[in-house]
Amino acid sequence: MSENPARAGRWAVAACFFVNGFMVGSWAPQIPLLVGRFGFSETVLGLLILLFGVGAVVSMPVCGWLIGRHGSRAVLRVSGLLCAAALLLVAAASAVPTLIAALVFFGVFLGAMDVAMNSNAVVVERRLQRAIMSSSHGFWSLGGFVGAGVGGVLAERWGHLGHAGAVTLVALALVLAAMPKLIVERKPAVAGGGFAGFPRSPLVYLTGIVALFSMVPEGAVLDWAALYLRQEMGAGLAEASLAFTAFSGAMALMRFLGDRVRNRLGAVATMRLSGAVAAAGMLGAGMAPSPLLATLAFALAGLGIANMVPIAFSAAGNQPGISSAAGMSVATTVGYSGLLAAPSLVGFVAERTGFAPIFIAFSALLAVVFLMAHLVRPADGIASQPAAGT
Repeated sequence: MSENPARAGRWAVAACFFVNGFMVGSWAPQIPLLVGRFGFSETVLGLLILLFGVGAVVSMPVCGWLIGRHGSRAVLRVSGLLCAAALLLVAAASAVPTLIAALVFFGVFLGAMDVAMNSNAVVVERRLQRAIMSSSHGFWSLGGFVGAGVGGVLAERWGHLGHAGAVTLVALALVLAAMPKLIVERKPAVAGGGFAGFPRSPLVYLTGIVALFSMVPEGAVLDWAALYLRQEMGAGLAEASLAFTAFSGAMALMRFLGDRVRNRLGAVATMRLSGAVAAAGMLGAGMAPSPLLATLAFALAGLGIANMVPIAFSAAGNQPGISSAAGMSVATTVGYSGLLAAPSLVGFVAERTGFAPIFIAFSALLAVVFLMAHLVRPADGIASQPAAGT
């Protein structure tokens, strides 16, 4: 019995999502090791991490341009291989200039892989004529969980180089296994291009803002929820860490269920439901009288936020009149640019107001996403878009 190329392509792109999340999760245990190796202050370390993020964001529009000319499969193959090897370069760096170059390299190909795998997931959706974006992001969350969870143990036992070497071997093996199964789209027609190849249609930029408004609260919870419970509610260290665990666990679970919900309700209704649940959860977290209630509220917010970014990305990749690569590069660039700036902005404001008003404000931001849900209607047009070639 011959293998269904679309189903094989679906699992191949899922493996790429897992690898991308796995690399992000594996990077986390290396961060404190950099402090020990180079003696960096928190400020210097923050600037280096910012360089890593800037490399990712800068590569995203360039990657969209490359996908428009060579297809998502070709770009995903190259960026996946280079991303898989990048953490080893960071671990092997023995001087600050080399480390800076390695971090930028890592960021560039992590970002390029992000755009390429999301674009390829849109191609798979068109072939299968059903949603797979949320569960694909679920594999990303799973990869991050595995990378961070196993990485700490390996780094402690084997050191920074042993850990990075093991991560590289696993990531390369998965990428090489996925490469032959990835679906290739037909040569995309470059339409709706504006200056430097950016789309002219304002709708794709508004969809990018939906992604941005969905990603910023997510980043705020991941970066600041534990500190909020510890400093403002008096929670112990273990109790405070449960906020992140509850949020990310609920988000990963709902991402694996999200495609089923979206296929049943449609993208717009799912986005509205998600926005309402997320806003309620974030409001509850900001007004909670105890760490336990705040943790439960963050879990509720995770259930809501889980499918918002995947739906926004699917809508961006299915914009009429432009290639999926152009739409995806806009959405990822706008979304991740805000995600870079948000942590420092939240920290600046929190010093003056505390965290509770910030989480309440993010509830209002998520309510705006609820009102903008009609903008993700193109995600419901999977079946009307051209299918991928073989």
